[in-house]
Amino acid sequence: MSNSHPGHKARKRFGQNFLQDGNVIRRILRSISPKPEQHLVEIGPGLGALTEELLAATGHLDAIELDRDLVPILRTKFFRYGDQFRVHEADAMQFDFRSLCQDQQRLRIVGNLPYNISTPLIFHLLSFNELIEDMHFMLQKEVVLRLAAGPGENNYGRLSIMAQYFCQVDNLFLVPPEAFHPAPKVDSAIVRLIPHKTLPVVAKDLEKFQDVVRIAFNQRRKTLRNNLKELISAEALESLGIDPGLRPERLGVAEFVRISDHLV
Repeated sequence: MSNSHPGHKARKRFGQNFLQDGNVIRRILRSISPKPEQHLVEIGPGLGALTEELLAATGHLDAIELDRDLVPILRTKFFRYGDQFRVHEADAMQFDFRSLCQDQQRLRIVGNLPYNISTPLIFHLLSFNELIEDMHFMLQKEVVLRLAAGPGENNYGRLSIMAQYFCQVDNLFLVPPEAFHPAPKVDSAIVRLIPHKTLPVVAKDLEKFQDVVRIAFNQRRKTLRNNLKELISAEALESLGIDPGLRPERLGVAEFVRISDHLV
C-alpha cells in the first residue's frame, strides 16, 4: 500500500494502484492496531505509505515485494530501521510464510492485494493458517463481498466457504477509487480474516472437502443432485439430511463437511 514516487510508474502487469489518501491510511491503521511486540508482514508495500505507519507503530516489519524496481526505493526510504525492516523480493503466491516464523509468534499479515491474484493468494495463505494471527487486506469490493457472504446470498460461493472454514471474516469498510493513484475502475474494501483457533467443524479429509465444494459450484445454477452425481447419490444426500434439490449456495460449511466426510 503506498503513496507516489517521482521515479516509479504504477505497473499494469503487477496490478499496481498506490494508496495515497491519508484518512484511509489512518483508518486502516486503526483497524489493524499494530503493537511493537507483534510480528507484522506486509504483502505488496508499493511505495510504503502504510509501511511508514506500521514501522512507526512497531519498529520492525517484513515486507514481500514482487516489483524489483520498488525494492531499492523501499530500502532507501526506511534505511534508518536497519535490519528491523526486511524486504523480501519475492512472489507472495510462492512465498513460504513459515520462513518468517523464527519463534512461536503468529504473523499479522497486511496487504493491498492486486485484483488479479487476490483469490489464489488468499487460498495460498490459508494453507499457513496455524501460523497466522489475523489478516487485513484491501481487495476489490466484490471479492470482500464473496469472502463475507453467508448461505443463500448472491455472492456466496467456493471462496466464502473455504475462507469461513478457516476464518472469521469481517467486511470492515469501503475505499473509493479516488483514494488511489492511478484510480482503479472499481471500489475496494478492507476485510479482516481471523483464523479460528479451533475449527468450528473439521473435515476428515481437507482435500476431499475442497473437491466437493469446487465440484458443487462448477455450475452454481444447477442442483446438488446434478452437480454432485458423480460423487454421491441423491439418496445418500437425503440420508445426511440434505435436500438434493437444493442449489449449492443454500448449504453452509457444516453441510459440505458432512458430504465430504461421507465420501472418505
